[in-house]
Amino acid sequence: MPLPDVVGVLAYAALAAVALRAVLSYKSAAHAARRLWRWADEWAQAYQYYDVPRLVVGGAGDAAENPLFRKAAAYVSSLPSLEDADAACVLSSPTKTNDFSLQLGPGHTAHDAFLGARLAWTNAGADRLVLRVRRHDRTRVLRPYLQHVESVADDMELRRRELRLYANSGGSVSDGAPRWASAPFTHPATLDTVAMDPDLKARVRADLETFLKGRAYYHRLGRVWRRSYLLYGPHGTGKSTFAAAMARFLGYDVYDVDLSRAGTDDDLRAMLLDTAPRSLILVEDLDRYLRGGGGDGETSAARAARVLGFMDGLSSCCGEERVMVFTMSGGKDGVDPAVLRPGRLDVHIHFTLCDFDGFKALASNYLGLKDHKLYPQVEEGFHAGARLSPAELGEIMLANRASPSRALRTVISALQHVAAPPARTSSATAARPPRLSSRLSGHLDEPNAAASESNAASLSPGGGFGKETPMREFKKLYGLIKIRSRKEGGVVPVDDTAASPNRRVSDAEKDR
Repeated sequence: MPLPDVVGVLAYAALAAVALRAVLSYKSAAHAARRLWRWADEWAQAYQYYDVPRLVVGGAGDAAENPLFRKAAAYVSSLPSLEDADAACVLSSPTKTNDFSLQLGPGHTAHDAFLGARLAWTNAGADRLVLRVRRHDRTRVLRPYLQHVESVADDMELRRRELRLYANSGGSVSDGAPRWASAPFTHPATLDTVAMDPDLKARVRADLETFLKGRAYYHRLGRVWRRSYLLYGPHGTGKSTFAAAMARFLGYDVYDVDLSRAGTDDDLRAMLLDTAPRSLILVEDLDRYLRGGGGDGETSAARAARVLGFMDGLSSCCGEERVMVFTMSGGKDGVDPAVLRPGRLDVHIHFTLCDFDGFKALASNYLGLKDHKLYPQVEEGFHAGARLSPAELGEIMLANRASPSRALRTVISALQHVAAPPARTSSATAARPPRLSSRLSGHLDEPNAAASESNAASLSPGGGFGKETPMREFKKLYGLIKIRSRKEGGVVPVDDTAASPNRRVSDAEKDR
């Protein structure tokens, strides 16, 4: 190959390498340009610097810790810009596994923005942080920004602390015994893992977030910063689990109140005064307590008065930022409307037995399934009217977690055995396929009114029917009574079974 051709090839290769390098380093060049622009802008601006030391020397010469330093250090460690800093220290939590955090390295800077102003934190070493603010922004943003730093740091500290579960131990005012016994609250439930309607879950989450941010709003209205929820539905539908998920989402301690062990009204007021702010107060089976019958001689009216005082009495208003959660295993029909009114129970959430959407959410959580070839059969069982509680479905999936197909077949079998097929009294009923109906969970609270009416008919006070009786059985029974009355009155009924081209069709043949 001639020398000029070799030189040309090398020249083209060099140009291609330069072009490739330019393309690959485009992001690096853009990043360098941004840093150069920021450096020029910072050089042209006038800044005010504020030292935040860790220790402050008092008048007597003793050193005291500066609370702002600890909160500012926690706040800086949560800044997203810390990941872009030139140097950062990686730390792990001594109490939680796989919990890592970043801290600003000595001599390096992390940037922040607040109310349109740009700020920067620098680790000056020797336990000292330096806050840099533009001079023309210092009057407008300095105090609000420091308040924002303290608020965020306090919230982070409360969320990282260990939650505790408190239960009333039965101590009274007279004997001076402790009223609460506590233990670490380790329930793993979260709002993400709870199986319920996604829209309903999103509304509850938004309501809780609004409550967390509503301190100034509640104070402006002159109302106590408190929110109350009623969770009602059959057993096994996840009410207690949802209450635990609410506490985990809020970062609140849980006070589990057993009203039957609360003693006198004075003891109940003293219990409320001993609860701390930022807590969730849980009262389970409220309807059972209101019905009475515990053998203590207290009437239902007295219990209702105690509950009303517990909900919105002056003693319940002594602590702020509280969430009160009440659960009921039955419906709301037999409860005094004064207990259910807004202000005492603000949000009512109905927990029903699982439908197909709830089943899919549980299958995703327990088995990791998004779809399966057996889903149409499961959907057919649910659409036929069968229902299972989340606790029953969860136990089936937990026991068969190694084989999703076996778990789904077990669910299909459970749906088919939810309600036994009705008794067949004739060949007409034998021709009908078995029908799935709503499953009873020990209470008369059903997800819909139609199920309630059918169960009311099948569980009448006389106890005549042990299972659900179809409407066609009632029709045939009515026909037999009508035929018997005709015989007793001397009227001989026409034999509809005789072969005739114009004969009437019997009820049994209609059923066929």
